[in-house]
Amino acid sequence: MADKQHRYAVTVTWTGNTGTGTSSYRGYDRAHTLSVPGKPTIAGSSDPSFRGDSACWNPEELLVASLSACHKLWYLGLCAQAGIVVTAYEDAAEGSMTEEAGGAGQFTAVTLRPRVTIAAGSDAARALTLHREAHAFCFIAQSVNFSVIAEPTILRAETGAA
Repeated sequence: MADKQHRYAVTVTWTGNTGTGTSSYRGYDRAHTLSVPGKPTIAGSSDPSFRGDSACWNPEELLVASLSACHKLWYLGLCAQAGIVVTAYEDAAEGSMTEEAGGAGQFTAVTLRPRVTIAAGSDAARALTLHREAHAFCFIAQSVNFSVIAEPTILRAETGAA
């Protein structure tokens, strides 16, 4: 099978010109929007540590969210194929970034902490091992140059519970 190419186009529009552009470092907002035709616009900014608006998504949060969502999507698909019924999934993902003295920096790790509830008859041991497979398939995790660690918790739904 030939390799498939996928393309993703996102428009990032800076909305933080307060009237004088970037005439001074403190004189402009870090506000921007992320848009794709036919989808809700996302309000973005920089992290508050970098003069951003804490009410908006920042690139660092979006990176952690992308890793978490990619892992979840692969995991749910693998569970469906393996006959494991997942009834709930929540991930308290967290990323670590190091900022250097000169201002540059990089992520050093992201830890995913998925809390997965499976139906009473599902195989908990297999549900746990599928996290390793999900990681191996996740396009985003395979594209970053830092470690992405999964620390899953598998819970079994009570018999008769929805």
